[in-house]
Amino acid sequence: MTISMADQRRQNIIQAVRDYGKRLFYFIRGRVKTDEDAEDILQDVWYQFSNVLENEPIEQTSAWLFRVARNRIIDKYRKRQTTSLEEEVFDDEEDGNFGFREILLADNTTPETEHLRNLFWEQLFAALNELPEEQRQVFIWNELEDVPFNEISKRTGEKINTLISRKRYAVLHLRKRLEQLRREIIEQ
Repeated sequence: MTISMADQRRQNIIQAVRDYGKRLFYFIRGRVKTDEDAEDILQDVWYQFSNVLENEPIEQTSAWLFRVARNRIIDKYRKRQTTSLEEEVFDDEEDGNFGFREILLADNTTPETEHLRNLFWEQLFAALNELPEEQRQVFIWNELEDVPFNEISKRTGEKINTLISRKRYAVLHLRKRLEQLRREIIEQ
């Protein structure tokens, strides 16, 4: 009786899950915050494993699985680092006080909200002009023009981590500058 390629692949996957499943889960779990995150990453690893087995054999299964898991963990942290303008700059309502989101997303346009909106954008662009060119450009492309980091990396030739770092410095500067505006509005 001959075993089909699909059956052989299925057996390889089952054997890998038996051999490495628990160790791989604990490896991932030790590097992420929750069991759910670890399970999501583990599921991605098994999915990629099953897809790769369709096209090519894997010589060092253990090394391959742990390398893919490590890469998925890194990807997860990169996503967390690339928080948006909305989360970093607009969301300053930590203690239930005023936030820029209220002004920028208000449905009813009154002369006061229109004035505050204009003031916000004026201050934002003034603060952007204070930044080094590289930080300003990355922030504008990623946040205002919605260009993903991988596209910016292709345009500039810079590594994605470098771009993320530049954006982070820009966000910190903008948050500091816009905090002053927020205080002025609250004190009125």
